[in-house]
Amino acid sequence: MASRSKKKMQWYRVDLHVHTPASFDYVDKEAGYIDILRKAEAQGVDILAITDHNTVNGYENLQREIEQFSYLEKLGRATPEELQLLAEYRRLMDKILVLPAFEFTATFGFHVLGIFSPQKPLREIEHLLLSLNLSMDVIAKGNSEVGASSDVLTAYRAINEAGGICIAAHVNAAHGVAMKGVNFGGQTRIAYTQDPHLHALEATDMSHRGRSSTQRFFDGTKPEYPRKMRVIQGSDAHTIHTAHDERGRVIRWGVGERTTELLMPERSFEALLDLFQGNDLSRSRPYNPDHKPKDFVDLAREEGATVVQSFHPSMTRKNGHMLNIVADVCAFANTNGGTIYIGISPQAGKNPEGVVRPAKAIKDIQEEIGSLISPTLDVEIDTLDTRGKTIIRVQVPFGRERPYAIENTRIYVRDDADTTLAIRDEIVELVRQGMTFEKQPSGLPSAVDLVQTTSPVTASAAVAVSNAGISVPEAVAPVAPVIDDNKTKPPRAGVEIVKVETRDSTRYYVMHDLRNGNIVKNVTQNSARRLWLYAIKQKETNPVRADKVTWRGDVGLWRVYKKNDTVRYDLVQKDNGIRVYYGATESGMHGDWAQFLVGEDDVADE
Repeated sequence: MASRSKKKMQWYRVDLHVHTPASFDYVDKEAGYIDILRKAEAQGVDILAITDHNTVNGYENLQREIEQFSYLEKLGRATPEELQLLAEYRRLMDKILVLPAFEFTATFGFHVLGIFSPQKPLREIEHLLLSLNLSMDVIAKGNSEVGASSDVLTAYRAINEAGGICIAAHVNAAHGVAMKGVNFGGQTRIAYTQDPHLHALEATDMSHRGRSSTQRFFDGTKPEYPRKMRVIQGSDAHTIHTAHDERGRVIRWGVGERTTELLMPERSFEALLDLFQGNDLSRSRPYNPDHKPKDFVDLAREEGATVVQSFHPSMTRKNGHMLNIVADVCAFANTNGGTIYIGISPQAGKNPEGVVRPAKAIKDIQEEIGSLISPTLDVEIDTLDTRGKTIIRVQVPFGRERPYAIENTRIYVRDDADTTLAIRDEIVELVRQGMTFEKQPSGLPSAVDLVQTTSPVTASAAVAVSNAGISVPEAVAPVAPVIDDNKTKPPRAGVEIVKVETRDSTRYYVMHDLRNGNIVKNVTQNSARRLWLYAIKQKETNPVRADKVTWRGDVGLWRVYKKNDTVRYDLVQKDNGIRVYYGATESGMHGDWAQFLVGEDDVADE
């Protein structure tokens, strides 16, 4: 269990996506490398990564030009103009940390940034590009069109293993791995944006705060995208200065015109790598020259309590406040991980209460978590300042040794914004997940883990748990209908009622929770959670009528509604009858389901 301090930290402005004339599609072919550095200085850039397409020739050309002037200076043959240019280079290179990098084109045309230390030999980086199936001709020309290369996951791993920072470039735009309209499966998109070798996502919509923005989409609240991702922005400059169309809209950003600020102890590649390998997302923010940077805690409060964050104004043992915090820690570890803010309420307009004697408070929290939660869980605890008050932040990892329990008896999970006791079938699923992770190397769960371990328990998995000496009730057997591989898969959000039976005048439901894949039996109206209860009430009072469904082939829309500012959909599918998926959200509506999406303004709140 660790506590960290951010003393002696300062904000550095970075542009980690800049092209030079070494890129085949660069616009200002006559521009000099000194011009790029001068523009970066004028924009206040502290760290600049030269990311030419599939080559490091741009960075090499810059270094060669400086070396040539230095050689002439040593021989005493440099002209006054060359000496002046060399002095300018030295001044700028002393002020701006310039990093060797590339923008790799993977299969399907997706772009990936690999950023390295200035001490990394360029021939090693070039060899890495060759190992990713690029030809010498492509590397020489800086061409973005490469033909058959390596896939995205191979590139992530190779960059990571070579000691580089790996960033998925402009993920929400052309050649981005999260671009809308790309026709590949949901699991592929999950893998491409959740892989543990991927350090961050670069987005072009960081100025947007809507629910559909890239940053909000990858904030860990989406069941199928549980890893909270760092999202940054860069200029992707193919020109020195920003270019606009006739309406004044930006069509190409210039050097340093769209940047990110990073909180680091020093301006070095080592500090940069440490930040990107860490999970403290408060240490990065989009730079906006026209507005004061927004408080990270205020941004969290705007989102409110979610499946990955909670707020506690008090941490006193009296009235159970401390125990509620520990319960959240347990629940986050058993779900997707998360962040707990202590000394502040979720109401964005309310001033924070703050924490008195934060050092002692952190020690008390550490002791409480250490004594109550088993197995041992390593959380990070530190302080943040917001609105003149000091609050405590507890960052809980995605737990691999699940299930985690309080006093060995109480197992909690996170259900949207609530922490609840796990029911029997959820406990068995947590046991199965823990057994799966035992077979995997330590560290972050892989993209495959994140997909597979949130799937319904299969017959083979049930046998494996049984062989391990764990009693597996019939309730966790795969009772949901199986969809043929040629048909549309169910959405990855919402809930399905797969069976209803009446016993002693009480109706019992078997629920298939599409958010985590769990199959839960013996659910009643009194025991049902929020979304389950909605599904039950809809089934009983507003049953689906096939003739009233908006059909698009074998899939259809029954109802669209808005709850707590979130648009939800009741969807149907023809599959040996009709299957109904209640309360699906946009994040889970892939493939054929996406055609039913509507704008937030088109639906009124219930």
